[in-house]
Amino acid sequence: MQAPTAPTYNQKMLANYVPVYVMLPLGVISNDNVFEDKSKMEKQLKELRAAGVDGVMVDVWWGIVESKGPKQYDWSAYRSLFALVQECGLKLQAIMSLHQCGGNIGDEVTIPLPQWILDIGETDPDIFYTNRKGNRNKEYLTIGVDNQPLFYGRTAVQMYSDYMKSFRERMSDFLEAGLIIDIEVGLGPAGELRYPSYPESQGWVFPGIGEFQCYDKYLEAEFKEAATNAGHPEWELPDNAGEYNDTPGSTDFFGLNGTYLTEKGRFFLTWYSNKLLNHGDEILDEANKAFLGCKVKLAAKIAGIHWWYKSYSHAAELTSGYYNLKDRDGYRPIARMLSRHYAIFNFTCLEMRDSEQRADAKCGPQELVQQVLSGCWRENLEVAGENALSRYDSNGYDQILLNARPNGINREGMPKLIMYGVTYLRLSDDLLKENNFKIFKTFVKKMHADQDYCPDLGMYNHQIGPLERSKPKFVMEDILEATKPMESFPWCEETDMQIDDSDGVLANFIRKLFSMFK
Repeated sequence: MQAPTAPTYNQKMLANYVPVYVMLPLGVISNDNVFEDKSKMEKQLKELRAAGVDGVMVDVWWGIVESKGPKQYDWSAYRSLFALVQECGLKLQAIMSLHQCGGNIGDEVTIPLPQWILDIGETDPDIFYTNRKGNRNKEYLTIGVDNQPLFYGRTAVQMYSDYMKSFRERMSDFLEAGLIIDIEVGLGPAGELRYPSYPESQGWVFPGIGEFQCYDKYLEAEFKEAATNAGHPEWELPDNAGEYNDTPGSTDFFGLNGTYLTEKGRFFLTWYSNKLLNHGDEILDEANKAFLGCKVKLAAKIAGIHWWYKSYSHAAELTSGYYNLKDRDGYRPIARMLSRHYAIFNFTCLEMRDSEQRADAKCGPQELVQQVLSGCWRENLEVAGENALSRYDSNGYDQILLNARPNGINREGMPKLIMYGVTYLRLSDDLLKENNFKIFKTFVKKMHADQDYCPDLGMYNHQIGPLERSKPKFVMEDILEATKPMESFPWCEETDMQIDDSDGVLANFIRKLFSMFK
């Protein structure tokens, strides 16, 4: 019998390969459900493929597909787009985008929820997230209606489930062909598992702490019931947590020795964050049933709320639903919940460095990323990520490279710490400009550990088997056990796969020099 051959150097290096996906433009399918500029998209997709990109990510908007009425799905434009992606030799990550587009950072188009949903909201505005002043947010249905049959006899969870089942039926050929490798399940505003606590549409500006979003009649009633069951029928929702653009110290809730530290405050924050966990768990369970047996991975996106991270109360995280403090991990419980669905934890703000942020906002993007990724890896979860804002410079790319492999390349095989994949935000004319695209291509090569594009997912340990049924639901005690804080894994100071952008640095220097003499 022939002895197995030792892996070659390139095979060992392929174990360090992190695939790169690119997010397609938000409005690639128009509001009236048309794939409009196919020729331009084809040209751009071919450019991405030639640059070594592994695939693309696309929002599949509920407000477009089910716009005509309940269960009246029209997938035709998305089928045309998917066929083009397939022809261009790229893989596809599909987002079940059950939220509105518009009102968030980087939203260049407006795609509302289906009109028939908005019409229900005219007579029952409490189906939308509501702040203490009573302002409604139409980005996403409140968690309070997850199990309320208000939508022509269906609950919100049933509508989301039906949407995903219809997607599976109409896209079965693409699923079977292996084109679609990820189904990212939208779980809140911007597709993220969070509350819409910092809406630009209501006047929020960075670095405001945001506001709690649980004052619709459904969530208010749930809180009242929970407080009564806990022996405190007198407890009400917070009335001292400030407004969108406050600082933590200007509020009684988040300030020094604030309400967040009291028994009443801790009860509220536990309830508020657990509602979010249960929401994500329930909808991912439906996604698991919808895509059971398909060769796909499920994924969920969590927001990188990095401002006020270095303040005691972590106010912006708390209003978003992430109950994260120095002595309480708010992210590992989410990772543990995702683990029962074999889901990927997709995190944002990979490109950010503390030194680039405003000092007065006590931002900590680097420490936040380290905490979140470490927690995921401790829960044996695959973790992917995105940049939060468009970047075209080597510094931004180098930070993503560092986070993708925090301890660098392992020349003998797979590194202990390695991200499952990175999605670049987003495809645009700016990205494809000559110098920008040149740097981006180098970034892709470095993400691939200087290896050529590899179409065989198994070569870098990403082979995808049929989706198994979710494991049994965790009891809340098991989830909350994961709130125990643990040290983050150590990170290198810099990536060992740096991008040399000496041309870009020189060009910037010359531009600055000329501007001095204008």
